[in-house]
Amino acid sequence: MPLTTADKDAIQSRVTALERSLGIEVVTVVAGKCDDYPETVWKAFAFGAVFTALIVVVADVLRPDWVTSALVFTSIVAVLAVGAASALAAVYVPSFARLFLRKSRAAVEVAQYANDQFMARELFATPGRNALLVVVGMLEHCVVILPDKGLRDHVTTAQWDEVIARMTGRLAAGATREALIAGLDAVESLLRGKAIQRGPANLFADTPIVDGQ
Repeated sequence: MPLTTADKDAIQSRVTALERSLGIEVVTVVAGKCDDYPETVWKAFAFGAVFTALIVVVADVLRPDWVTSALVFTSIVAVLAVGAASALAAVYVPSFARLFLRKSRAAVEVAQYANDQFMARELFATPGRNALLVVVGMLEHCVVILPDKGLRDHVTTAQWDEVIARMTGRLAAGATREALIAGLDAVESLLRGKAIQRGPANLFADTPIVDGQ
């Protein structure tokens, strides 16, 4: 579900509070999708066409007396039409497209997208190297957290994975706002009391960046 103005305000407030508490920089990005995934379109077309063809074959077997030259033409049109409709659904209906997207492929693309965002927005440029990027892939139902080097030694990969696990359940339920806030709460719990170098306040905007919704 796309973020509303109220959602953005709530996330912004939580980011601001987290940065004041820990002295770090937090950037959140909510992406509609992290890649075009062209394979979901042709897979959806193939699924729709094959499924319709199967129905046509079963109908022909059960009622061979119905088979005429006109029916054959109609069946071909139906197969192509359903295939095309399925392909369109894969473009415009995320929940349908997700059926044809491998989790491993989605995870790779969200990770690559997060790395690109980290570099493009120059999160590495904080004086204490204490920036944290949180990326939510809406289509993929996937979360990536990228800490800069000033934070990496304080939290293990397993601990970051626990934070992500808290977020993905809510994300899959369509609660993007709640997912992000739960993740930020967990980040604060993990980093509170750590010897993290505090940096200048608010080098990056606290408002979530929305891309492609």
